[in-house]
Amino acid sequence: MQQVIFFVLILFLVAAVAGRVQAASPVTVMLVGDSTVTDNAGWGAGFKELVTDEVTVLNLSRGGRSSRTFQQEGSWTKALANKADYVFIQFGHNDEPGKDRSTDRETEYPVFMRKYVADARAAGMKPVLVTSLVRRQFQADGKIKSSLARHAEIVREIAKEMGVPLIDLHGRSLAVCDALGREACVALMSSPKADGSGFDGTHLTRAGSQIMGALVADEVRRAIPELVPYLRPVPASSVPPAARPSTQPAAAAG
Repeated sequence: MQQVIFFVLILFLVAAVAGRVQAASPVTVMLVGDSTVTDNAGWGAGFKELVTDEVTVLNLSRGGRSSRTFQQEGSWTKALANKADYVFIQFGHNDEPGKDRSTDRETEYPVFMRKYVADARAAGMKPVLVTSLVRRQFQADGKIKSSLARHAEIVREIAKEMGVPLIDLHGRSLAVCDALGREACVALMSSPKADGSGFDGTHLTRAGSQIMGALVADEVRRAIPELVPYLRPVPASSVPPAARPSTQPAAAAG
């Protein structure tokens, strides 16, 4: 009997040690997208500040890229070679019409976004779809009418259809910017345009990156429960009240 008890205790000890090792296992999160995801003009840097030391955030986002051009130029092929555990995917800004990098919103854009999901899975990575950061397009009534609303809706539909965790940055950032108002958004998130014609309502300052990075981290808490142990608390002083984490419980991914 003593031998049996000893054997059971050993099993519990091994399981406990294995659990601690698993909890501390390193994780690599790769970010792919346009300039609004990069470290110098998007939310990438702000998000990096909110993950623990066990997480490597590899930001391969590139300014000026659409869902199509990021693939066609070979950047996506290079990204797949990194074999990250998770890949966060956000495109939309440069898919809008007006430049040669754009895509047709209803026909081409969904095809490219689905390909990101399929390719990531084939490479052994877990894809996570991110709806586009809202442009600060304030109207006369003081509220934003987002030109990216339909792109965000399409990504939500694809996430549901393909069983992919969704970070709804568009919805969260729209709500936060509407709550803050135009003047606060200009002060916190926008730099003067190089030509002096006004303020940049697309890219982020450091303060803006911290605000939007906190929203991404909060969405991760709700959409990807297994990553919660790898997230740091959001300092209350780093983001305005409108952008502080929600109190909603984590939901099952997918």
